Amino acid sequence: MPNFIYSELVRPEPVEGVEPMVSLTRCNDYSQAEIAGAIARHFELLGGLEKFVSRGDSVLLKPNFIAPRARRCAAQTDPAVLLEVARLLKDFGARPFIGDSPAWSNVFACVKALKMEDALKKMAIPVKQLNKPKECRIGTKDIKVGISSIALDADVIINMPKFKTHQQLAATFAIKNMFGCVTGKRKALWHFTKGKNADEFCEMLIEIYKFLNPALTIIDAVTTMDGPGPIRGRARPLGWLIGGTEPIACETVCCKLVNIHPQNIPIIKTASQMGFGCSDADKITILGDSLPKEACMDFEMPRLIPIMFSLPHVFKSICKQVILLAKSAKK
Repeated sequence: MPNFIYSELVRPEPVEGVEPMVSLTRCNDYSQAEIAGAIARHFELLGGLEKFVSRGDSVLLKPNFIAPRARRCAAQTDPAVLLEVARLLKDFGARPFIGDSPAWSNVFACVKALKMEDALKKMAIPVKQLNKPKECRIGTKDIKVGISSIALDADVIINMPKFKTHQQLAATFAIKNMFGCVTGKRKALWHFTKGKNADEFCEMLIEIYKFLNPALTIIDAVTTMDGPGPIRGRARPLGWLIGGTEPIACETVCCKLVNIHPQNIPIIKTASQMGFGCSDADKITILGDSLPKEACMDFEMPRLIPIMFSLPHVFKSICKQVILLAKSAKK
């Protein structure tokens, strides 16, 4: 019995040639009032909630839930940001849900670690594991990728990543978060299959993003992670939320905030080679708060390690995941 069902579902391509705009708002902490004001301002700056969502739409809020880590670790999208976007959507008449396929454990364990279960139940916001893969043909090279049918069936996707470093990709801001729609340990297998060549791996990430085509990206950079991310780095305040519809422009603005040259980020470099997005900061319109006159100069970048996982690493990772899921099921 095959694990995949073939799907010909293709989402619309992003509009090319449109002047990229990125919304930037100061947000000093995760208090409800601070987050509510910042999120409302992002939607206002970008044209209003109705530009992205219709009443009755099923909306996937796709956070970065990598592993069950407390919010103080800054490894996951902060619950305050997720809950506020969910509240706005619910009040508007849409049907938001939170979904992910974490590298470790499952989405329910990640929600529990963030202590947001009660708030989600009170708001009647469903949480879904992004499983049930469909085989989709991705990009010009027509590669077959198992993407969660739950993500594919959503009317709208809002991409809600965490601003953090990454030991294999230097830093991740917008694009890579959609890799979480690839189900389970298939992500580790893609590290093995495509990881030998950084350009090939990043091209695959970009093609997955383009295929899923989120309506909007909102990046949680109130507290970020630097050093040896994406799990074991240092939590440090930065005080921003970044939003936009063009992910490479968003990533470029993120680089400006912490004094990184965009072409030193493999995903941005590959996007430039593909002719996708805008990595020229001079051509990006900033809406809302201006970029700071002085960037954060002590943001610590990680020492890079290979993208490629060895076959033993993949098998070990799968075994660990099976054990974690078994333990989770018993609780």
